[in-house]
Amino acid sequence: MAEQKFYMDINEEEKKERAVLVGVDFDHMPDFELYMDELKQLARACNMEVVCIITQNLDTPNKATFIGPGKVDEVKETVIMQEADIVIFAQTLSPSQLRNLQNQLHVAIMDRTSLILEIFSKRAKTREAKIQVEVARLQYTLPRLVGLHEALSRQGGGSGSMSNKGSGEKKLELDRRYLENRLAQLRRELKELEENRQVQRKRRDKNGIFRVALVGYTNAGKSTLMNAFIDYGKKGDEFDRDEKKVFEKDMLFATLDTTVRRIESEGRIPFLLTDTVGFVSHLPHALVEAFHSTLEETTDADVLLHVVDASDVNHEEQLDITAEVLKELECGSIPAIYVYNKADILFPSEELPKRIGNKIYMSAFHRIGVEELLQMLQEVFMKKYISCELLIPYSDGAAYSHLKKNAGIDEESYEENGIRIKGKLLPEDYMRLEKYKM
Repeated sequence: MAEQKFYMDINEEEKKERAVLVGVDFDHMPDFELYMDELKQLARACNMEVVCIITQNLDTPNKATFIGPGKVDEVKETVIMQEADIVIFAQTLSPSQLRNLQNQLHVAIMDRTSLILEIFSKRAKTREAKIQVEVARLQYTLPRLVGLHEALSRQGGGSGSMSNKGSGEKKLELDRRYLENRLAQLRRELKELEENRQVQRKRRDKNGIFRVALVGYTNAGKSTLMNAFIDYGKKGDEFDRDEKKVFEKDMLFATLDTTVRRIESEGRIPFLLTDTVGFVSHLPHALVEAFHSTLEETTDADVLLHVVDASDVNHEEQLDITAEVLKELECGSIPAIYVYNKADILFPSEELPKRIGNKIYMSAFHRIGVEELLQMLQEVFMKKYISCELLIPYSDGAAYSHLKKNAGIDEESYEENGIRIKGKLLPEDYMRLEKYKM
């Protein structure tokens, strides 16, 4: 007997599409329950109301409809009974399976990939993110054009390059040509944006400032942690600090756009903090490819802050998924600090923060452990610094200004011949200013 779970979480204030979720457990997948729960969260992130979950155990997918004929009838009955607007499949459907299911169920059909693409298209804000999402969507759509116009006649006549094609085939060819041209145009635009991003990276390299990247599963609290760092920055104009903050919300893929902020706090080495797109299990390859230039921000980082939702019972599996994506990006050798966020749900506040090696249990939302995490970053930074004492002549104001921003200054005094600075410098700064060494 099929397993069905019904949900009545209607929001009276807003009309939502009613969704039936369908998943197939092939060979008793060890993480199947996690997989289906994640699909439910993805549907809700797309502003849908999940009214029922239907599952089936199979050895191999049905070539025509993915699920068995009897299960198709069960889904159809559920759609009618629950007055559902859409059926979402947990796995990716082939073009023919998609078409056959639409013909039998008579409602909109989505698979997991198209659902994630829909969320990304709604959340993208910057021009680059919008282009990346559209590129991924077109890559997904192109192979699924076949058969979408079977309602049109396939009989044709006349003359010309398509004289022996029916109207359905003509429509298909024209659609394919349009999408391929659009895809080529978007890739050219994306390449220009990537080149601009490379220029920005080179400028950061010249500044010699440390770079820290926030990585982790979607909704682990990366944006919240970035805002916590901004709050712990140099005290100044509160409006300016609020302007630097990023959008944060308890939902999957709340933010897609890469954000870079300079974090400065008294007595500490400043660094650039990058917030990247979150990961999810089986992230569609088209999205990974489209967002590759954005994800490359992590490859340039000196330190990775791997943010984990400590309160999620599946956080170990999420750690593995993120590690796999980072491995594909060749980020495995970058030093990492594991930030177990939302730990206040597991431990009393007085027991936090907990630091164990390169791990810290904290709460970014409640600003518990931010100070300790900053100290952990400083310890990583200091491994690359060289301790020295310099006498900067008053005539070289540019060198002094650079050190004030980028060096770890322990002591500073004004002497007759210049400014005496005792502190720690990056190797490139030390080599450039070695002539001022005392």
